[in-house]
Amino acid sequence: MKQVAQRAGVSISTVSHVINNTRIVSADVRDRVQGVIDEMRYVPSAVARSLKNDKTNTIGVLVPNSSNPYFAELIRWIEETAFQLGYHIILCNAHGGPRRQSAYLRLLMEKRIDGLLLVASGADDDHGLLPHDEGVPIVQLERALPGLDADLILGGQEEGGYQATRHLIELGHRAIACVCGPADLPRTRERVGGFLRAMREAGIAVAPESVVHAEFTSAGGHAAFNMLLARKQPPSAVFVASDLMALGCLCAAGAAGVRVPGQVSVIGYDDIGGAGFASPPLTTIAPPKQDMARLAVEQLIERIKGAPAPLRSTALAGTLVVRAPTAPFH
Repeated sequence: MKQVAQRAGVSISTVSHVINNTRIVSADVRDRVQGVIDEMRYVPSAVARSLKNDKTNTIGVLVPNSSNPYFAELIRWIEETAFQLGYHIILCNAHGGPRRQSAYLRLLMEKRIDGLLLVASGADDDHGLLPHDEGVPIVQLERALPGLDADLILGGQEEGGYQATRHLIELGHRAIACVCGPADLPRTRERVGGFLRAMREAGIAVAPESVVHAEFTSAGGHAAFNMLLARKQPPSAVFVASDLMALGCLCAAGAAGVRVPGQVSVIGYDDIGGAGFASPPLTTIAPPKQDMARLAVEQLIERIKGAPAPLRSTALAGTLVVRAPTAPFH
């Protein structure tokens, strides 16, 4: 800044006002200072600015796995909303590991983020390592961690599982199975909970072997679907608690010569970008990803700016998207 001031023939404070827009500077002086800045390729230090202003205009975002299309799409909307509101994001992936999640949370705090959007991974009892800086506001997406007091945005996962299963029941199916993720994950429990509620309301008994747990991956869905097809009486319909898993199910059905939906109907969950281009295009539950991201960023910035308000918990509803792989039972 001193060098810019010398070359422009102004004071250091004038350069600061031009950079930070903190005081009115005449157009000719602003143009002269900006010309020197451009010529020198001077980039203001965000660290120095944050030390003075105690703000970095940076939001930390921690997700379980950004390679999962669902989280990648959620991140896209978070980044877009933050950018529109004058904030940038630092993204970290926990990859399902509580220690890595804890390490990244500490790193984000050290980077002087203004706030944190947290999509927690792992089981509830994995989070004893979570640090919490009372000066950094947090908004949680999709689940509430035990002992963490923060605003919460929910995507209605239990209701989505219920809606998906009701769709199959209304098509006349009764032999309905559920392919889902690991049993200890809250995301699994909620989506399976919706499945069980719909089956219970319809008076349909659910055998333990009708709920098959696997990894939240296409490979996991492929293996689980093969287990269902190997049964003496395979189901006529399957609720798959993840589109990634559902793509694996469709692949397994094709390899086994099982027609979808001619012999078995399949419905997924997440409405990832590739769901509509599967073979056949996947019927699924579409969580309100864009609305969740927008609301989470807006609420977090309100907290960053010190808006006094009680903690909020907001649940948004998903939408049933009907495509090809579900059909009436016959």
